[in-house]
Amino acid sequence: MNAAWAYPFIFVAGMLQAVGASMGGQLNKSIGNPWLATSISFMLVLFLTVALFACMPKPLPTVGDLAAMPWWAPLGGIVGAVAVFAGFLLIQKLGAGPVNGITITANILASLAIDHFGLFRMEQHEMNPWRFLGALLMVGGVTLIAKF
Repeated sequence: MNAAWAYPFIFVAGMLQAVGASMGGQLNKSIGNPWLATSISFMLVLFLTVALFACMPKPLPTVGDLAAMPWWAPLGGIVGAVAVFAGFLLIQKLGAGPVNGITITANILASLAIDHFGLFRMEQHEMNPWRFLGALLMVGGVTLIAKF
């Protein structure tokens, strides 16, 4: 993907994440069981990704690729499921703004720590005053959204 498309693509993905959380909240409200709603949502994601894999099956990992993979790498989906479940469970009570705002702000704060310390084999990007100010503004902004 051309770098010029990266930021607009991420922006649209973020918008879709907010839409998806609202849709999931309605799914949970309609079904009445957040575990079942999350399962239905993930079954659809699984179906889509398997269909896309069937259309584009290459490249496949080698045995060496799998052996070099950190043990925690496949757990990203499970970790993401926690955020999906929380959104499904709480978005109807708290509203889309607070749920997505808190989720995104927590994501930013954790991402800054991951960047600063180079966790999960990420390239290190040290904390600086501008990044810190951005984090504070995120916390302040989401506090206002949640409060009012």
